[in-house]
Amino acid sequence: MITIKTDSQIACMRKANQIVRDTLNLLRDHTKAGVSTWELNILAHEYILSQNAKPSFLHYNGFPASICVSVDCEVVHGIPSKRKILQEGQIVSYDCGAIYEGWHGDAARTVGVGLISPECQQLIDVTEQCFFKGVQSIVAGETRLGDLGHVIQSYAESFGYGVVRELVGHGIGREMHEDPEVPNFGIAGHGMRLSEGMTIAIEPMINMGTARVDWMEDGWTVKTKDRKPSAHYENTVAITSHGVEILSL
Repeated sequence: MITIKTDSQIACMRKANQIVRDTLNLLRDHTKAGVSTWELNILAHEYILSQNAKPSFLHYNGFPASICVSVDCEVVHGIPSKRKILQEGQIVSYDCGAIYEGWHGDAARTVGVGLISPECQQLIDVTEQCFFKGVQSIVAGETRLGDLGHVIQSYAESFGYGVVRELVGHGIGREMHEDPEVPNFGIAGHGMRLSEGMTIAIEPMINMGTARVDWMEDGWTVKTKDRKPSAHYENTVAITSHGVEILSL
């Protein structure tokens, strides 16, 4: 069921998403070779708690950490570990959620560890651009989910990249995952219309090579089928009478 949010409810979500935004900025600033992904998880966990919020991901369906940390060919849901040490030249995606006064925020960023290749930097940049091109296409009451997905897919594929099909964005509010599903691919003119009061997480997951993915034995981590790098960029947005507000930016 799709829930339509009031202005006051969106205000609560705005605060949750600001906490997520600031957590991601903190993680970015601490991204360097030699740091373990578990250290970064603790950093995020403690910051979220300091803001009178709770990590959305911790224990969600059994997930054992407060953030997802996905390195290189890991698309999403990488589990932080003391043995997983960042190396110069890698790219790392942070996915973070926070609950504030019962409302969820959710966002993701991909950053480089030190000096990265031009190819990886382009992948990161294009993935972020996919998000903004998608947001710029939204007109309340007119744009369909297929229109949004088509814009993201077309832009990513114009660079020869693969758009992940098995994982999509989602509605968000009092629950982290609500209706509707928000694919990063689609056919223009198809799907439900996006309307005022909806809050959704738009999250392009773009692979340097094939769109196909594998699930790892841990039950969480998703990797690209060809083990080429993947990037992830996400924000929670609210569709309002004044346009689309990016709550986690």
